[in-house]
Amino acid sequence: MSTQNQIDYNRIAKAIEYIRGNFRLQPSLEEVAENIHLSPAHFQKIFTDWAGTSPKKFLQFISLEHAKNLLKEEKASLFDTAYETGLSSTSRLHDLFVKIEGMSPAEYKNGGKSLSINYSFSRSPFGYVMAASTEKGICYMAFEDDKETALGNLYAKFPNASFFEKQDALQKNALSIFGQDWTKLNTIKLHLKGTDFQLKVWESLLSIPMGKLSTYGNLAEKIGNPNASRAVGTAIGSNPVAFLIPCHRVIQSTGNLGGYRWGSTRKHAIIGWESSKIYSGNSIVL
Repeated sequence: MSTQNQIDYNRIAKAIEYIRGNFRLQPSLEEVAENIHLSPAHFQKIFTDWAGTSPKKFLQFISLEHAKNLLKEEKASLFDTAYETGLSSTSRLHDLFVKIEGMSPAEYKNGGKSLSINYSFSRSPFGYVMAASTEKGICYMAFEDDKETALGNLYAKFPNASFFEKQDALQKNALSIFGQDWTKLNTIKLHLKGTDFQLKVWESLLSIPMGKLSTYGNLAEKIGNPNASRAVGTAIGSNPVAFLIPCHRVIQSTGNLGGYRWGSTRKHAIIGWESSKIYSGNSIVL
C-alpha cells in the first residue's frame, strides 16, 4: 500500500468520523468534503477508489438499518448452512483459508520461551498493521499507528520470546488478504496463544461470512453455550489477530456496531469496505 493510499485512508477515516457524528443532519457530499479540506470531486474520487462505492452508498453500509437487516438474514437462515454453502461456492471467502493451531501448554505458560518471532510493519487499507509470526504461523496482528506501542503489546504477550524484525513468507501470505485479488492466496496458518474457550470462540468467528454480521449471543449459541454471551465478548476482545479473525463482524443485538479493540472508526471502515465488496457488484472471487 503506497504512502498516498495511507494518506487517503486517513482522510476517509476523518470523513467517516464526521458522518457518524452528524448522521442525523444527513450531511451532503460538499459538507463532508469541506470538513476534510478537499474538493467534492476529489473526495468522491478517492473515496470511491478506496471503498469501491460512493460515500452515500458506503454510509448506508455502516448504518443501523443495514446492520439490523444483516442480523435478520442470519436469523432467517441456518448459520452453518450459509457457511457450508460457501465451501462449494465459486465466491468462497478468505475465512475458509484461515486455519488455527493453539500453542502447546508449555508455550502458553512460559510466555513464549524458546519461540522465535519475526515481526514487520506494513500498510493496509485501514492504516498501518503489524504482523508477527512463529515458524508455525501468524501469532499476532494489530492495527497500530505507533510502532513502539505495537512492539510493547507484542512483547507483553510473549515476554520470554526472541524477536526479529523481519517479514517472512507467512506474513507476506497473510498480508496479501488486503489485496482485492485473492485467487493466489494460500492457506493462512495462525499459531495462537489462548485458552481452549478462547480458541473455540476465535474459530467460530471464522464462520461469519464476509459482508455479514453476528452478535455475541448468536456466537455463544454457535459454540454450544448460549448463556456465555459475556464470556464470548471477553474472548472476542482478546482476539490477537486483527482482520484475519474477523471480530469486527460481531455487533450488538440492537444493530449498533459497538466498540472495537483497534478503534470504532476502523471497525466502521472495515464493515463498510467489506459490505461494498459484496453488495456493490465487486465481489472477490476465489
